[in-house]
Amino acid sequence: MINAKIVGILDDRIQTIKSKSGTIILVGPISLPVNLDGETVKFQWYCWLPCKDLVHSEGGCRETERTEYLIEQLSESNLAEKQQSSVLVYGDFAENDDAFIRMHSICHTGDIFGSKRCDCGFQLHQSMKMIVSHGTGALFYLANHEGRGIGLFSKAMAYILQEKGYDTVEANLELGFQDDTRSYEDTLLVLAHLRSKPVTLITNNPKKLAALKASGMNVDDRVPLWGDISEFNRKYLETKVNRSGHFAEELTIP
Repeated sequence: MINAKIVGILDDRIQTIKSKSGTIILVGPISLPVNLDGETVKFQWYCWLPCKDLVHSEGGCRETERTEYLIEQLSESNLAEKQQSSVLVYGDFAENDDAFIRMHSICHTGDIFGSKRCDCGFQLHQSMKMIVSHGTGALFYLANHEGRGIGLFSKAMAYILQEKGYDTVEANLELGFQDDTRSYEDTLLVLAHLRSKPVTLITNNPKKLAALKASGMNVDDRVPLWGDISEFNRKYLETKVNRSGHFAEELTIP
């Protein structure tokens, strides 16, 4: 028997969003004080989960007993073996007239270890600082995007090929993958749920910009995010521009 008090505590922090494949469960907001360059900045954190990732969910999530259903399934769903996406929100994201957003793909080596082979760690922290400086915005941290969608183990194999001279795109193709298989479908639904007003996208990637516009979201502007350029990631960044079509207005390679 599920404790009614626990259900009551959780219920007002759990929302459901309809998607093409069923239902997305959104949990939050949760206060999250973050260390940003030695300063504590308070964000609001949300995490989401497609209902299909829960056990016994073939019939869909039970709307009338949503929270009870979720608690029933949590311990059996092995969510620790899967990835979930989340979003950090700063300021009055729903109502402020102008907001920055960043769709950041998970990068185990760059975000966690601080690898210099890419610019992902720099982009993660710099975009958070840009959002705070701007006054309001959201950073979406996207699961299942490792290595442009090939996964961490495959990324390790791609790195071996890159050490032998293959660029990022060539390595992915040689391993049987497409250059970029990332999907933003669920992310855009969560964004639309949290905000209906225009957004400014922090990106160098035209595919992210196109996905946002195609979703019907009102895109007010785009700001670039180049930096932390070094001998270690020079070829990686050049490949982004020359092979993947990234905007290059502020890219200068030493």
